Amino acid sequence: MSGIRTDRTTPGAVIVVGSGPTGLLLAGDLAAAGVPVTVLERRPHAISNLSRAFGVHARTLEQLDARGLADDLLATGTTITALRLFRRLTLDLGTLPSRFPHLLVTPQYEVERLLERRARDLGVDFRHEHEVTGLRQDTTGVDLDVRTPDGTAATLRAAYVVGTDGHRSAVRRALGLPFPGTSVITSLFLADVRLAEPPEGVLTVDGRGGTFAMIAAFGDGWYRVMGWDRRHEVPDDVPLGLEEVREVTRRALGTDHGMHDARWLSRFHSDERQVPQYRVGRVFLAGDAAHVHSPAGGQGMNTGLQDAANLSWKLAAAVRGRAPEGLLDSYHAERHPVGRAVLRSSGGLVRLARAQHPGLCLVRAGVSAVARAARPVRTKALAQVSGIGYRYPAPRGSHPLTGARVPDAALRGGGRLYEALRDGRFVLVAPVANERAASGDESVGVRREQWADGGRTTVLVRPDGYAAWAADDAGPAAVEAALKAHLG
Repeated sequence: MSGIRTDRTTPGAVIVVGSGPTGLLLAGDLAAAGVPVTVLERRPHAISNLSRAFGVHARTLEQLDARGLADDLLATGTTITALRLFRRLTLDLGTLPSRFPHLLVTPQYEVERLLERRARDLGVDFRHEHEVTGLRQDTTGVDLDVRTPDGTAATLRAAYVVGTDGHRSAVRRALGLPFPGTSVITSLFLADVRLAEPPEGVLTVDGRGGTFAMIAAFGDGWYRVMGWDRRHEVPDDVPLGLEEVREVTRRALGTDHGMHDARWLSRFHSDERQVPQYRVGRVFLAGDAAHVHSPAGGQGMNTGLQDAANLSWKLAAAVRGRAPEGLLDSYHAERHPVGRAVLRSSGGLVRLARAQHPGLCLVRAGVSAVARAARPVRTKALAQVSGIGYRYPAPRGSHPLTGARVPDAALRGGGRLYEALRDGRFVLVAPVANERAASGDESVGVRREQWADGGRTTVLVRPDGYAAWAADDAGPAAVEAALKAHLG
């Protein structure tokens, strides 16, 4: 095959296929770590306003805060502190133990715009209208066959490749991986419209008589409408008109709020699928290329962004030759169970929401009643939907904090933990009494800080904000052994 080929003497290059939110965050992280990154995108360059996601959960906002982006994104939308499920059940996001105790309602294109600007500022090489047609890999790298904008064939080489190219992933197909699952909703519609009589809240959700509708306010005069009609389930390519959206919304909500001037109308189906392996040699899958699920709970884009946050620092360590044994394998070990849990929870929510069989309706009523009455049940549901409740496997006998998300906290001398994470390094945070741990050598790639409020636990925080290691009353030898084990 003729074409250009990257220099085989530069094994540090990474190619990211797909320029959605997952690929953009990953590429920006790698570039920030000094890794040469190329992003290949099949489509022409554009920030589309025709994207499905509109909600950014607390854990994703924390990850963006660790990159100095959260405040800019918050300025693009509006926040809500309650999610209503099944009419009678409300989840109070305001109780989340996070700096971001809410759901941010903002279009996906605002997330993409922010992440693309960061990636470009860091020097990421974007190549649009480059379609992946095949790949081969060996012990030192990956060859990607691509079709370029003028239709000619080329081969690009990189040390690692990450497929973030959506549910029809060309990278996944080239690997020959299955994508098992089913369609959970066979016919959904989306529309961006203006409303003559806007609802009072930022998010309005309800359903009746076999219909469901949701209206979310973007804050700029446009509203996202999503819905379905059990009696009218048709293929994706059947034309969708504004009158159908109005009718379903009226039946579900009791009013269409004077809907008019649609700038976008789309029909689609919702699948539940997950690839069995997130890593095959030097090739990885993330975001919708690895898992897709129902829109219930708004977890799709969020899960993909958190995939990227987990993988990026591990790839950077591998490129630098500082990855401990098994580090790259831990991406699948940590993120595949999260993807599976999201499939189950979002699928369960949508099945209960659509329930018409008397037995399932009783189950739904029972779930709502138990959750209303039992605070631990509500707390667990909140932690899962928001993303802050997931933790990663830890070695037997580890401190209880190991593998858990580390909440933001004030540091001695000013600043916050998630501000300290912005340079992409591990952060060792020690109690005030453990001065020796806090003042050790930073040349091994760790930043040393102390908690502002005392405490007795020393925590080694990974670049993605999870505890790699923790110990109470840790001595210098234990600290140095932990650094050696996790930083190579």
